[in-house]
Amino acid sequence: MNYLIVFLGAGIGGALRHGVNNASARLLGIEFPWGTLAVNILGSLAMGLLAGYFAFKGEATQAWRLFFTTGILGGFTTFSAFSLDTALLYERGAHASMILYIAGSVVLSIVAVFVGLALMRSNLG
Repeated sequence: MNYLIVFLGAGIGGALRHGVNNASARLLGIEFPWGTLAVNILGSLAMGLLAGYFAFKGEATQAWRLFFTTGILGGFTTFSAFSLDTALLYERGAHASMILYIAGSVVLSIVAVFVGLALMRSNLG
């Protein structure tokens, strides 16, 4: 049952991301990834608000938590999960792990994109 909830939320989040990307391209052009930047910032803000609400203010079932965080925000941007993980490591006092996580996520993800591109170029060219 939880999988269906997450899939539904991911569809909604993906549609929202597509809308933000289209609107930003029309309004601001495509020379800079404004849509992705907006999605990452808005998604991280929403993750902070939701995580704070679930932790301190509200009682929500696991299904609702999954629908909003893993589903909608996961479909909207995975950067929000990265941001929350970073904040949790900081709040736990695991500063070295936090720095390693940030550097590893950013650097290794960018390297992985270049590796994937190079592999596809070598196989397609």
